[in-house]
Amino acid sequence: MSDTGTFLDKLQALLGERGLLRESAAMARYVSDWAGESLGTPLAVARPASADEVAEVVRRCHAQGVAMTPQGGHSGLVAGALPAQDGQELVISLERLDRVRDIDPINFTMTVDAGCILENVKRAAWEHDCDFPLSLGAQGSCQIGGNIATNAGGLNVLRYGMMRELVLGLEVVLPDGRLWQNLTALHKDNRGYALQQLFMGSEGTLGIVTGAVLKLSPRPTQSRSALLGMPSVQAVVDLYTLARRDCCDLLTAFELIPRRCIELAMEATPTLTDPLDRPYPWYVLMEIAATGPVDLNALLEQLLETGMARELVLDGALAASDTQAAQLWQFRESMLEGQRRRGEHLRTDLSVPISRIPAFVSKASDAITALDAECEIIAYGHVGDGNLHFNILPPPTMANEEKKSYLHTLETRLFEVLDDFGGSISAEHGIGRTKQAAYLERLAPTERELLSGIKALFDPKGLMNPGRILPPSQT
Repeated sequence: MSDTGTFLDKLQALLGERGLLRESAAMARYVSDWAGESLGTPLAVARPASADEVAEVVRRCHAQGVAMTPQGGHSGLVAGALPAQDGQELVISLERLDRVRDIDPINFTMTVDAGCILENVKRAAWEHDCDFPLSLGAQGSCQIGGNIATNAGGLNVLRYGMMRELVLGLEVVLPDGRLWQNLTALHKDNRGYALQQLFMGSEGTLGIVTGAVLKLSPRPTQSRSALLGMPSVQAVVDLYTLARRDCCDLLTAFELIPRRCIELAMEATPTLTDPLDRPYPWYVLMEIAATGPVDLNALLEQLLETGMARELVLDGALAASDTQAAQLWQFRESMLEGQRRRGEHLRTDLSVPISRIPAFVSKASDAITALDAECEIIAYGHVGDGNLHFNILPPPTMANEEKKSYLHTLETRLFEVLDDFGGSISAEHGIGRTKQAAYLERLAPTERELLSGIKALFDPKGLMNPGRILPPSQT
């Protein structure tokens, strides 16, 4: 676009000094994600302060043929919200749209701006004795709009479902700048196509979410957490089966953690100490929660007694207070930081049927070890929904310039094993750029035709987050 300067000057006049960033130093934090990886340079960073301003920015981009990159809290892991390398994409940050518009504790709904940080939304719900149950490690920085665009998962999916199950209505700026408002607070609405579902998991390729009506739950009045030492992955799945039946819908989280992750957590957070008297090859970190007169202690103790009698559980630590529970869950959070400190490594986000988790971990570990016995496998995840993060650390002596091709080879082999199990290469992180090639390889022709048709209908110019999920040639 030859008149880029004029275009940006007009945006500056519309949004004000705080609303448009053009200097490279000011834009630096908008080109990197949680992992510290960066991609490209934006044309500029627009920071609209309302849905109407977002709509006007998009209208002008549509008219001028300017590509747009919607952006939330920089916590994505597939490069879906990072600007391209050509410097031609305008980043549209939703960070200034941060109002809680309304809370209805009788209807158990909350209406929020898309830029609201997840942790702030949860706190606002608690003030009304309600709970927004989405739970993520990045909840202190991720935004609701990004959670919707990526159909976020997290720790509590087994009880409350993915993000698409926690949203009732949406407000979306379409690629041509029209504002589609469907902020319905109805729990049941069966009128025709559920258009709002198209935007959940679309990664900003069909429009920009600016507001949402979220579904709340009663705030739990009590919860119990436990960290358990386990002999095998099979024992973990067997205990989950037992817990799912005995604890029913009170089970909120059930995490598989290998010993290496406990060690990485202690490396990242020196205040953490070994949680049990001796190390075990595998651990379960679980939580049950309830509202009302339910004896969670008796429920959890009975589960563990049965688990020990069946030799599924070898040892365990039960949190006696909220403080102790927070310490146990700190292992789950700190182990991610421990991995990040090891530098570039293979991060995966897989899912298989729950019953096949043990077989997959075994076969995938054998396949990767056969390629390189010196790499370090770290398989952990959310047992209750079959979501595994089968991550691989390269040998510490490997040169940085060798890592990308090395990790790609390992990923290719891992995905081949995954295909044998009928699994998914993306359980919750999305496709973005980094998983696009593997995604397209596995996409049936009919499905690809339908997806391309949806994209072309909403965004015929291909300006909205181009090259994410589908390549530009398919938009």
